[in-house]
Amino acid sequence: MPTLRLYEREGLIVPLRRASRHRLFTEGDIARLRDLRETINHKKISIAKIQHFLAHMPCWTINQCPESRRDACPHYAQTDDDLPCWLMHEKTAECTATGCRNCAVYNSITNFSLLQGMIEQDTAGNPSGHP
Repeated sequence: MPTLRLYEREGLIVPLRRASRHRLFTEGDIARLRDLRETINHKKISIAKIQHFLAHMPCWTINQCPESRRDACPHYAQTDDDLPCWLMHEKTAECTATGCRNCAVYNSITNFSLLQGMIEQDTAGNPSGHP
């Protein structure tokens, strides 16, 4: 249980909550947890490194944001935070309405091993990660 709380606190998983505040995990959550454990324990990628990768996910590419929406997005403008877009306090109206559990960015991450390659591919030749 402490591991689940740690993953939740670090933004690696966003479980459903019952009215009683108990966590409820879907099959997708379980698969995500298994991949996290594999990545951390066997592939030796730290939680901090995973957080860094998640924070630099090109959400504007995944969501196919038009340039005007992308430029107004607080996540696109961030330069020093290591927070994934779903943990940011300031969000666009679209992101707030969708909610983290239904977010295409959050749900696109089902394999943490592929995450690093995805980010490297998107940021090739551009260290800031912005197009």
